[in-house]
Amino acid sequence: FACRGAACYRLPGPRGPLCVFRNQLPRRNDTYSEEPPPEEPPPNPVVAPPARLHGGASLCRVCGCLGPLVCGRCRRATYCGPEHQALDWRRGHRRACEQHAAQGDSSDAIPEHNEFLFPEYEILIEPEEPESPADSSADPDDEQGAVETSKGPKEQEEPRATGSAAFQSLDEATLEAVAKHETEEDKIFQMFKERIAAEPEQIIRYCRGGEGPIWVSGENIPEEKDIPNCVCGARRIFEFQIMPQLLNHLQVDSLGESIDWGTLVVYTCADNCGEGSEYLEEFIWKQDFSAGS
Repeated sequence: FACRGAACYRLPGPRGPLCVFRNQLPRRNDTYSEEPPPEEPPPNPVVAPPARLHGGASLCRVCGCLGPLVCGRCRRATYCGPEHQALDWRRGHRRACEQHAAQGDSSDAIPEHNEFLFPEYEILIEPEEPESPADSSADPDDEQGAVETSKGPKEQEEPRATGSAAFQSLDEATLEAVAKHETEEDKIFQMFKERIAAEPEQIIRYCRGGEGPIWVSGENIPEEKDIPNCVCGARRIFEFQIMPQLLNHLQVDSLGESIDWGTLVVYTCADNCGEGSEYLEEFIWKQDFSAGS
């Protein structure tokens, strides 16, 4: 769960306005069939379902939780409580509700909005393809030699003279610290870009208990002591990370200032504690891009 407001992401703390919950149902349960849906459509045409499933649970239009309250005018929009009903009324449901009544529309549909909820998508998960070795037919030593011999002594000296004039006001310790920091940051960010180059549109990377996350920066990487144990006492291990490409699909820039992250890393209970249908809170770590990247 994440807030849509960009200002919330400047709050202190490792996760900001983010929280993650785990729910695990056994294969045989009262909610879902234990068999997956068929890949192919049925041979005989099926009757289209009604516009609204009257037997299903009513959900709040604002937060998606159970919505036992119903709009007194249209009797179709449902809410979890009076706070979200009042919020939705001020943010546009009043106009939609009045228009719906004025037109005498007998359908059950009420226009939805996405001002509060993120849009929903299907997530396709596939194994990562192994990297193919790069073409190494060219000799790097030959290329380097060609570059060096193409410049005369004067041309080789000019960059050093320019650099020395530009940084003459900085002491040697400062220059060394800056160069080392930039080198490490560049290396980490370059490794991140190379790893996702095969699938640049990926929004999630899943690898429970195996290889760790791919960090976008050398800054703000959690240590083992920073990741709290589960409520059952077991340690939490890396399970998946959410990539920055997901921000392209969330439609969050309409508020004038977009939310942002470099990567979101989720750690879950190593013992898979918990039974039944309850939700258990797990741990999420937010890492931003460094200023240099």
